[in-house]
Amino acid sequence: MGQHHSAQFKAQVVRAALRDDKTLAQLASEYGVHPTQISTWKTTALADLLRIFERRDQTASQVAAYEEQIEQLYAEIGRLTTQVAWLGKKVGGVSARGASGHGRVRPS
Repeated sequence: MGQHHSAQFKAQVVRAALRDDKTLAQLASEYGVHPTQISTWKTTALADLLRIFERRDQTASQVAAYEEQIEQLYAEIGRLTTQVAWLGKKVGGVSARGASGHGRVRPS
């Protein structure tokens, strides 16, 4: 069964391969892995670069949507607070805070 290398080791080898200052054979000798393995890791890393940047763009749009939702919820809270206050005046003295008793009568 083959060796398992850490992600940190693979990243180090791929960075060296991307520099193009040594051949795959030289890197394989230096890091003790087969040249084909280095090539495979390099290909995988390059393919995943697109996903890294896509995730950043997706995260930015998710943050914007979240902030918009928060703004809408605060607006709804404001409307509901105003309605409760208005209803409290109409009913006769029930404030927004006093409505939390749910009609229970407290003993004196």
